[in-house]
Amino acid sequence: MAIRAVVWDVDDTLFDYTSADREGMRAHLVAEGLLAGYSSVEEALTRWREVTDLQWARFAAGEVDFETQRRDRTRVFLGRGMTDAEADEWFQRYVAHYESAWSLFPDVLPVLDALAASHRHAVLSNSSLSVQDRKLRVLGVHHRFEVILCAAELGVSKPEAGAFLAACDALALPPDQVAYVGDHPEIDGRGAADAGLVSVWIDRGGAYATVEPPVGPRRIASLAELPSLLRGDTRFGAPSTFG
Repeated sequence: MAIRAVVWDVDDTLFDYTSADREGMRAHLVAEGLLAGYSSVEEALTRWREVTDLQWARFAAGEVDFETQRRDRTRVFLGRGMTDAEADEWFQRYVAHYESAWSLFPDVLPVLDALAASHRHAVLSNSSLSVQDRKLRVLGVHHRFEVILCAAELGVSKPEAGAFLAACDALALPPDQVAYVGDHPEIDGRGAADAGLVSVWIDRGGAYATVEPPVGPRRIASLAELPSLLRGDTRFGAPSTFG
């Protein structure tokens, strides 16, 4: 059965989140005069990433809502008590620096152009609609997607099957006619495969080169590989195009 639609992850798949976060936080730490408490900029950025990953995991598990995880990221990173308003203000100052570094990966527009006439497109993100809707508009690709779904509004997040199946339902297509493209081997790759979608895991720059590939997803190094994979209707168990 032909693949009729592609559902996309956003951060670190379409949008270079890691670079924007690092550059935004670097600028924010300088502006806030916070680097004195660290031996290096890299140490501070590593700490921010650790705190972000921990608080995001709480949000993904349904323990806190989206705004609370943002506030807790700020409080834990700074190591002090703050009112919600104080945490929100600090985080928004960071966001201003972060947004100034936003960019798509260079292979995104070419692949969206290549697949525009042959496949329908949607987004499924573990973020919130207010964040991703605006991000996609600023990046100039919002109009490329029929549907934009996010965990904060769905009430279920990847890798739960319900998140992926919600995207299929929104497109009115069965899972085996939908490909999912994401950057995380478990949350995106295995999650989509277990839900019955044609799962494509993009491992940019071999970031997970030492990770044993999960069973199910196809592993690619660049989105430039995606059109030929979809045209070939590659299914589970076929040879990987990676490497």
